[in-house]
Amino acid sequence: MSTSTPTIKSFALGGMQVPPMAIGTWSWGDKLWGYKPEDLGDIKAAWHASLAAGLTFYDTAEVYGMGESERIIGNLIKESSSEEKEKLYIATKFIPFPLPNSLWLFNPPIVDHLRASLERLGLESIPLYQIHSSISLASHGKLAAGLAQCVKLGLTKAVGVSNFSKDELIAFDELLQKHGEKLASNQIEFNLLRQGPEQNGLLEEMKKRDIACLAYSPLAMGRLTGKYNASNPIPSGRRFSSQYTWEQLEPLLQEMQVLADKYGVTQSAIALNWVMCKGAIPLGGARNRSQAEQNAKAIEFRLTQEEVDLLSAKGFSGKTSWLWQRG
Repeated sequence: MSTSTPTIKSFALGGMQVPPMAIGTWSWGDKLWGYKPEDLGDIKAAWHASLAAGLTFYDTAEVYGMGESERIIGNLIKESSSEEKEKLYIATKFIPFPLPNSLWLFNPPIVDHLRASLERLGLESIPLYQIHSSISLASHGKLAAGLAQCVKLGLTKAVGVSNFSKDELIAFDELLQKHGEKLASNQIEFNLLRQGPEQNGLLEEMKKRDIACLAYSPLAMGRLTGKYNASNPIPSGRRFSSQYTWEQLEPLLQEMQVLADKYGVTQSAIALNWVMCKGAIPLGGARNRSQAEQNAKAIEFRLTQEEVDLLSAKGFSGKTSWLWQRG
C-alpha cells in the first residue's frame, strides 16, 4: 500500500470528534434495496466488521423501512459490549411530511417522533437528530423550534438537516440560533458524480459556519463501486446520479481503477476517500461483512491532492431536484 499523506483520523460534528466515515443504513430493513428478514445475519456481520474497524457512526431514519432500520440497529446495540456502546454515535431523522401512521398538517410532532425513534433504537438519547428534507408542510421556523426542544429535553445532543440548499441552510441556522442552538450538520448527496455542492458554494458556507457535511450516496448508488457496467446494469430504482451513461463514466472509472490498484483497495474505497479528502463525512452503505471490510479500507490511506484533483476533473457536477437533492 502506498501512502503519501497522513490519513484522516476524525471530523468535528456537533462539538464531538467522530470517525471520518459513517455507515449509512438505508438498506437495513428497506424493501427498496431488496431487504429480506434472512438478511439479518449479513447485516449483523457488517455491524461487527465496521465496529472492529473503528467505524462507530451509524446514520438511519424513521422512514427507512418505516422504522425497521432503527429496530435492527436497536437490536444490534443490545447485543454490543459496554465498551462498544460507549463509542457509538447514532443519528436518525424526522420526515417533515405526514406518513400513514402519523397524519398532521402544520404542527410537526418532532419531539414525539424522536421519542418513537429512541424507543425503536432502545436509547434514551442520541448524538444527532436531523430533518430529512427542506420541503415541509410546516414552516422552517416550526421545524427549528421542534429541534431545539429536542435538545432542551435531553433527547439529542445536536441537530442537523438534510438536503438543504445554501440559502435554506443559512436561514435555518439563524432560526436555530434564536432558540440558543446551532446547526451541526447538513446531509446531502455529494460524490464524484455530484460535485455541485462544492461548486455552488454550499460546502464553503458550511465550513464557514462550522456545519459538518454528511455525504450520502458517496458511491452514487453503486455506480462508483466497479461492480456495475453497461453489460451488468445497476438495479432499477437507484435514481440518484442516474443521468450519466456508462460511456460517459468510463474515463473516471478507469482512473479510479488505476488508483485502486496503486493503494491496494477497491474502487469503492477510492470514491469514499475522495469525499473525505474534500472535508466531508461519507455515509458508506454496507449490507454484509465483505462490503463493510472493503469500505473500511478507505480510512487506511489518503489520496494526494493531485489525485483528488484528477478525479474531480473526470467527475461531474450532477443536478439538483425539488425534493431530495436541493443541497
